[in-house]
Amino acid sequence: MLRIHTNTTQSESWISKYRSKKFSFACVLGFTETGLIPGISAAGSTPDERKYTALADAEFLYYGADRKGQYPLPPLVAGASPVFITRAVVEELNVPVYLFNAGLLVLPTVPTIDLEGAPAKCLSQGAAMDIATVRHLFEQGMIWGEKLSLKQESEYLVVGECVVGGTTTALAILTGLGISARGMVNSSHSVCNHAQKWEIVRAGLSKLGWQDNQTRAEEQIKKIDPLQLVAAVGDPMQAAVAGMAISASRSSGVLLAGGTQMLAVFALASAICEFYNLSWQPEEIVVGTTRWVASDSTGKTVELAQEIARKRRTSFGRAISFKDAESFGHASRTLNAPSLLATELSFENSRYVQLQAYEQGFVKEGMGAGGACIAAYLSENWQQNQLLEAIETLLSRYWQM
Repeated sequence: MLRIHTNTTQSESWISKYRSKKFSFACVLGFTETGLIPGISAAGSTPDERKYTALADAEFLYYGADRKGQYPLPPLVAGASPVFITRAVVEELNVPVYLFNAGLLVLPTVPTIDLEGAPAKCLSQGAAMDIATVRHLFEQGMIWGEKLSLKQESEYLVVGECVVGGTTTALAILTGLGISARGMVNSSHSVCNHAQKWEIVRAGLSKLGWQDNQTRAEEQIKKIDPLQLVAAVGDPMQAAVAGMAISASRSSGVLLAGGTQMLAVFALASAICEFYNLSWQPEEIVVGTTRWVASDSTGKTVELAQEIARKRRTSFGRAISFKDAESFGHASRTLNAPSLLATELSFENSRYVQLQAYEQGFVKEGMGAGGACIAAYLSENWQQNQLLEAIETLLSRYWQM
């Protein structure tokens, strides 16, 4: 039920350490106008519906099939929302859930922790968010990562996300950090729209003076403030989860639940620690996703993780320090290697075509689905039949509402 794709020795150590341990689940919600570009995402069949995807998923994660939310789960191009997977796990295992609003168009209708962020503009403008907002989101992520990691109810933290258009902002962040991610990211489409994503990213980065030239890129990434990069071409979730992962890693394990987006967050966290001389424990962090992401023939998730591992950054200018930077010590001068895990969950034999669609490449991941399945396996030794039964039962209850 679990496959290690990169960083085998470190991954095995993490798995051994947190096997049979209890976990908490946090999900950070955000919005970027990038997700409204026609055809950019299948997480909602129209741009208007994609405005409310995160709100609907948050309601279902909170209420399950016991109560109808204000926002119905949006119709997808194909398949059922991955929130069914996550909800099935947290409901059956009675896992503590924390929902965070990092920046949504509309206030959520379920209890959330407001990080006082803001929705991002389209990254193609090269001015997605104010730098003050990004720094605030990062600091709030640091605060909450520490709080959640010290709670006695669990021994590691699973962090998911919901940002429609987030694989495109992930591509922008990775590229801005000097990582050759073009053609490697995933999407909710059955065939990834790489060309469309790249044109949007190139437009946004060009506003920063970035050039599609390797030598020039190497010169630029040595000087760039990673938080300024997020402000230019990122989304509100990225800064918050990066901060959360950094601080939580100091005292507990962290499972970043997602594919391309969480690989970008890991790379961002590493760059932030290096730029601001913050301490963290990257060996306490793994990225966990689904088999559908890891084996996506139209993306290169495993190769992307390996590319992040190969990338080394050796010199940076110093930005203004955060108020507690001196107490954090000094981070190593390398971009750390991510440990990539994937659940082997299969819907091939599901009785529902909405789940079988995952096997055709639709949806793939979201709302921390892959990480939730990995945690269920590690904590309670859930196997394929248990996961599938829990998910199908929840889907059946939803249709009977």
